[in-house]
Amino acid sequence: MLVEEIIPANPATSSKAPTTRQIFSLLQIRNTTKTHFQIHSQIIINGFSQKNYILAKLLAFYVTSGYLINAQKVFEKTENPSTSIWNQMIRGHARSETPEKSVYLYKQMIDKETEPDEYTYSFLLSVCARCGFFREGEQVHGRVLASGYCSNVFMRTNLMNLYLMSGGECGVGCARLLFDDMPARSVVSWNSLLKGYVKRGDIDGAWKIFDEMPHRNVVSWTTMISGCAQNGKSRQALSLFNEMRRARVGLDQVALVAALSACAEIGDLKLGKWIHSYVEENFSVGREPVLVSLNNALIHMYASCGEIEEAHGVFRKMQRRNTVSWTSMITGFAKQGYAQEALVFFEWMQSSGVNGARPDELTFLGVLSACSHGGFVDEGRQFFECMNQNWGIKPRIEHYGCMVDLFSRAGLMDEAFSLVQNMPMKPNDAVLGSLLLGCRIHNNAELASQVAQKLVAEIDPEQAAGYLALVANVYAAAKRWQDVAAVRQKMIKMGVRKPPGQSWVQINGVLHDFVAGDSTYKQASLIYKTLGEITMQAMQEGYKPDISELFLGIEE
Repeated sequence: MLVEEIIPANPATSSKAPTTRQIFSLLQIRNTTKTHFQIHSQIIINGFSQKNYILAKLLAFYVTSGYLINAQKVFEKTENPSTSIWNQMIRGHARSETPEKSVYLYKQMIDKETEPDEYTYSFLLSVCARCGFFREGEQVHGRVLASGYCSNVFMRTNLMNLYLMSGGECGVGCARLLFDDMPARSVVSWNSLLKGYVKRGDIDGAWKIFDEMPHRNVVSWTTMISGCAQNGKSRQALSLFNEMRRARVGLDQVALVAALSACAEIGDLKLGKWIHSYVEENFSVGREPVLVSLNNALIHMYASCGEIEEAHGVFRKMQRRNTVSWTSMITGFAKQGYAQEALVFFEWMQSSGVNGARPDELTFLGVLSACSHGGFVDEGRQFFECMNQNWGIKPRIEHYGCMVDLFSRAGLMDEAFSLVQNMPMKPNDAVLGSLLLGCRIHNNAELASQVAQKLVAEIDPEQAAGYLALVANVYAAAKRWQDVAAVRQKMIKMGVRKPPGQSWVQINGVLHDFVAGDSTYKQASLIYKTLGEITMQAMQEGYKPDISELFLGIEE
């Protein structure tokens, strides 16, 4: 309606045609797509199709609205495109599925002797950093230096991102030099450096940067929380998340995903439930739709904390599901001992075909794990074979480990050992450990002896300690005391000891850590007293403790 009011419906019969100024003013207004198409028609009808400043505005709309094909058609018909028009096309392809065309357009721009500006370089550096075009990015850096745009804070930030994405010590070092050289730094610059250190796994370095930041936004907090959670520092991640809440920083969905990951790792169900309540109160279809990744994180948290019904409840309510959603449920059922339910879910996943969700490597790990814990040997064989045949997924060492565990638990020790010997890759400690566990369950001392030789020869001494202790337990169960002593001497000679068992429990929202043999816990005497009473009562009711492993607790 606005277009019709300012521009005559039929300029050919009107005494007053629209001016370029009127067209430009219309393009600056936030109009609908239909209105912009009408304006485009008027540009053509009134002979403004070579006016660069009008076309640049039109292209900006097409690019930001996802109409790159329309933008391309306008661009191809432009005889002498200005720098702004080249920039819009470079920007458009940088955000598309064909980012390499941005670099191609830049080369064309140079060939046409059109002078790039700071926006040209900024868009180019952004796409080079995002897509790993490091050599091209270095060339652009050279042009930036020659053109004198290096003092621009946005340009330096994009250069930092380029070197940080290249990875390695050199990349971080170059980014740090650019950062230290900045006359002024934005929170975006700080966040880029922070992400670089986190990506590299240098959490201590990231902490220093985080502490030095004069201003932090939600991205700063989320980056640090995610970094801690992904690098085995879940307690620090949750401590930081709680600090973020106290600082009244708005919690975005990415931060919640990171926090839920940490909750799952250490079993903090109380905080996980609080996050779930926060999600239901603050995110909905009417406001901001809940990301699939956030729902997946909720499923993983509940499943890891043993609340499989709650996990299933989240899954049922999801409007969209992806492969991770299904895999999280299958793995959750398997870990909590619901093997049959895991396999039912897998069949459901295959038959539904919803949203293109198809099994991946992790899905089959969950399925094979369920078969192992449920004793479904035939089904396990079938799923293992169909991985490659039906889905084109080549089994990794983890899948072979699941099959060895399946056969070992079922007492099929010859089949398990044969699979280990014929694997297309070298068995690791987890695979050999599964084989040893089968030897322990089924008292197969001879096979345990062969596995022990492989362990000592092929894996790190620190990793071997627990497995050698397991070998000794197999010998003890078979009353082969000389072999027990020999393994013990071997451990002493290697300078290794079986690592103590660890566990934790959450009581009234507080996590309590326990280590086997630790007497420093403030209520240790009460715990050992209660344990003794329970053991005594169990023995009175016929329980006979297995003392074959007691030798491992004796000090040197």
